[in-house]
Amino acid sequence: MTTSMDRTHASSGPAADADSTTSARMILTMGGIGFFCGILIVLTFQLTLPVITKNKAEALERAIFEVVPDATGKKAFALVDGTLRPLAADDDAQIKYYACYNGGRELVGVAVEASGQGFQDVLRVLYGYSPARSCIVGLKVLESKETPGLGDKIETDPTFRSNFDSLTVELDASRFDIVHAIELVKPGKKTESWQVEAITGATISSRAIATILRKSTEVTVPVIAKNLAVLEEEGIE
Repeated sequence: MTTSMDRTHASSGPAADADSTTSARMILTMGGIGFFCGILIVLTFQLTLPVITKNKAEALERAIFEVVPDATGKKAFALVDGTLRPLAADDDAQIKYYACYNGGRELVGVAVEASGQGFQDVLRVLYGYSPARSCIVGLKVLESKETPGLGDKIETDPTFRSNFDSLTVELDASRFDIVHAIELVKPGKKTESWQVEAITGATISSRAIATILRKSTEVTVPVIAKNLAVLEEEGIE
């Protein structure tokens, strides 16, 4: 007659030891595979990072000349103690100002990067500002994950993009504050040069662009105005 003790002993015998050994081997194998995959991911990232960095730099270069149409040359600046200074190679400034010059080395605009939350993820844009005209003269979406066919219209819709051919951002006499902050209006309701007309069906993405530009220009446009002489002199040199 088999007792409960006999059954317990049987269950912890050779078969149980075999199961334990198999489980240990599986865990070791899975761990090894995971480690190997991790090494591959790190190596792939390290190998492709220079290419990704180079492609981003080239895309930014093209975008600068898109948002400031009359430019043929540029120079990067960073804000140091309230004054714009030529950007050093190792400078990691949060906001970079790209002064753009025409063939006669005259300042025709300043390109600035800005970012903010879109509908899906963070939106990165580059816009061109003309100090002479007191307006944004171009906009380029650098990075977007907005909904295809809806939110991504901020990149393709001609009516929406025309908002940024001449979007007024004018400073008051103090050169500290913007007279009329950029604002979003419903489709067909634009009456002022500082308003951005939204895209039907993509209001959230439209609002995100308007908000990004409003917040960015409140900071950058006074900086550009106060350092206009510096930017112009750098072009003459």
